[in-house]
Amino acid sequence: METVALVSLTTFFATIGPVDIAAIFAGLTAGQEAAQVRRMAFKGVAIGAAILLVFALGGNTVLDHMGISLAALRTAGGILLLLMAVNMVFAKPTGGTTTTKAEADEAKTKNDISVFPLATPLIAGPGAMGAAVLLMADAQGDIRLQAIVIGALLAILLLTLILLLAATWVQKVLGVTGLLVVSRVVGVLLAALAVQFVFDGLATSGLV
Repeated sequence: METVALVSLTTFFATIGPVDIAAIFAGLTAGQEAAQVRRMAFKGVAIGAAILLVFALGGNTVLDHMGISLAALRTAGGILLLLMAVNMVFAKPTGGTTTTKAEADEAKTKNDISVFPLATPLIAGPGAMGAAVLLMADAQGDIRLQAIVIGALLAILLLTLILLLAATWVQKVLGVTGLLVVSRVVGVLLAALAVQFVFDGLATSGLV
């Protein structure tokens, strides 16, 4: 159970990226009133949490209807997470954990960024959605393990909210170099987890 908790926390931390989100949020909300910034932080995390919980709790049902096996999900999810991890290690922004250039440009013209781009794609992005479905499917119907996965997701979302509320301070303390160091370290851990997901998927597929 401890292993599931550690894997879930690491995976969600990497795919949601609370530190990166805080830095982006600070830049997008510069000059706005503190009360409005706090409202956007709470609203964005609440909406992002709702989206991720829907994927976590309902993802397996969708997969069953589509005839997608757990082995296929593990392998595909592992490949997706590995691609994200490589980009994190080499400090390359992607649409999996950050906004694209077009999305960032559009966000600059909005006063309320709580839904877009904060809730999605920053918090509930493709990587986090895929991780939620994959980790819940990996629990194989064990209520205790699924509860641990949900708990880990909520813990990372709470951390995200805290960092959003202290976004300006986080950006000043860590700076660009600090943010990249955190991203690269987490990227290495995510790469190892991603490869393990692929190995597990291939092992249970019967192909090897």
